Amino acid sequence: MTRPRITPYSAAHGLGAAGHAARHWWAQRVSAIALVPLVLWLVWALANGGATDYAALSDWLKSPINTILMILLLIAAFHHAALGLQTIAEDYIHSRARFAVIALVQLACAAGGAAGIVATLLIAITS
Repeated sequence: MTRPRITPYSAAHGLGAAGHAARHWWAQRVSAIALVPLVLWLVWALANGGATDYAALSDWLKSPINTILMILLLIAAFHHAALGLQTIAEDYIHSRARFAVIALVQLACAAGGAAGIVATLLIAITS
């Protein structure tokens, strides 16, 4: 069994053979920690009648703090999803399709996040 070549610099800084594993690991943890209070806020707000119908949701999103927190939630959620799905693809796809799957995951998460942010802003501004 051969081991991947790791330079002394990478070994000293805790970087893997590709040099980005530690940064990816930390990004997953930070996004997960950011999601905890944001999801708790959303559950609490929706449980208190923030989205009983479209008019209530629209009124609820007119508050700047709710709009900002919703956008932060969307950014953190889609970033965390992209990181997790990329890890799954790297671990379980052992063919040339890996790059295409990772690119598709990144694009889908970026598109989903952008669509959610635009929808949030449209509801908050136009209603």
